[in-house]
Amino acid sequence: MLRLAYISLGSNLGDRASNLEHAIGKLASLGRIVAHSSIYETEPVDVTSQPWFLNCVIALDTELAASELLSNLLSIEQAMGRIRSIPKSARIIDLDILLYGDSVIDTADLTVPHTAMHSRRFVLAPLNEIAPDAVHPLRHKTVAQLLAELPEGQAVQRVG
Repeated sequence: MLRLAYISLGSNLGDRASNLEHAIGKLASLGRIVAHSSIYETEPVDVTSQPWFLNCVIALDTELAASELLSNLLSIEQAMGRIRSIPKSARIIDLDILLYGDSVIDTADLTVPHTAMHSRRFVLAPLNEIAPDAVHPLRHKTVAQLLAELPEGQAVQRVG
């Protein structure tokens, strides 16, 4: 069954733009990319003493089950050189499933919708660009509403 997944991409090491492009090329093999946000330069959140990120969001029509999609995302990260030694540290690439259709998934390996997406401007701004009417299945609000409700802060600037 075909599902629409929204995937967040981020990079703050090396050639950040090329890292995003490379990952998007790999994601195209997992389904059909139906939308792609602009790229945004974003301030690090949580661990702030690291380089700024480039972020974007894609919409992917996929036949993969959510667990298979996650497995493929982790494989792409690993193939690109991502090392998961320190949580939230600088990284070549970060790929997260934000939404997977209207599914709510809570397993040891995967939580959808992404647990922090509603509070992260670096996720909501690009997602709002391509899917402002997408509804968070637990908060029952659109992406546009969630973005509008965020407090000031979290510098996010469209760059491309």
